[in-house]
Amino acid sequence: RNRLEGKVLETVGVFEAPKQHGKYETGQLFLHSVFGYRGIVLFPWQARLYDRDVASPVTEKNENVAGHGSKEVKGKTHTYYQVLIDARDCPHISQRSQTEAVTFLANHDDSRALYAIPGLDYVSHEDILPYSSTDQVPIQHELFERFLMYDQTKVPPFVARDTLCAWQEKNHPWLELSDVHRETTENIRVTVIPFYMGMREAQNSHVYWWRYCIRLENLDSEVVQLRERHWRIFSLSGTLETVRGRGVVGREPVLSKEQPAFQYSSHVSLQASSGHMWGTFRFERPDGSHFDVRIPPFSLESNKDEKTPPSGLHW
Repeated sequence: RNRLEGKVLETVGVFEAPKQHGKYETGQLFLHSVFGYRGIVLFPWQARLYDRDVASPVTEKNENVAGHGSKEVKGKTHTYYQVLIDARDCPHISQRSQTEAVTFLANHDDSRALYAIPGLDYVSHEDILPYSSTDQVPIQHELFERFLMYDQTKVPPFVARDTLCAWQEKNHPWLELSDVHRETTENIRVTVIPFYMGMREAQNSHVYWWRYCIRLENLDSEVVQLRERHWRIFSLSGTLETVRGRGVVGREPVLSKEQPAFQYSSHVSLQASSGHMWGTFRFERPDGSHFDVRIPPFSLESNKDEKTPPSGLHW
């Protein structure tokens, strides 16, 4: 906290031992090990992690539509969490991570309308540094007291309200992540999480929308800067689109030892119920040389049990 006499450190809580086995429960307080924000677990998801850095028992095979001569990858179950981010920390991480990563396709006449819920994130199990606090409202977020309540008889002492359970049940087709894709090139790790957002009718055709969240991590000590993106987008309708551009979301982030990661989300639409995306990010080294980092191929699949998308936050 900044004060006239200088910066003062305040106690947030007491660290607990990270769980090597099992999962964290609703109400678990944590610090994010990469971005450093305070958060609280709403609920866990079981996702399929396709990690191209892990050797597959399957020998090299010809690559399918998704591109660049990679080996076949088997998915494994991995725990992710939907969490609330402390609003006090959002200004400090906004240059490294979008704090409105969860978006919905709004259900009204404007077919292009999206709305975002601020301060929600998806966090991998290994990114959680658990801690405990005696504060009955340890996280500042507009949804904290709507979703959680203090119960000193429980461990952790925050339990889900009925509103959280109802919200999760109603919106899970748009909240639930199912696949996570990861690949490392020259010590730059790219993680992609796609989400299906729903279908819209436009000019006598169907348009399907997805959101994808991407994290870039520098696993080396050398400073690098993202300069360009190059996407290939294949639709089941038979189209193949190429997208090139400077940076991502209007930025050209620098990844250093002090700030090794950058996370953002974007959207894509297809006139088919499924497709694939893959591509590369071009990075620049301090000496001016460039290198390309692979974006792992990922599929865009629509939900089989599609329901009406949420129309807004109504309680």
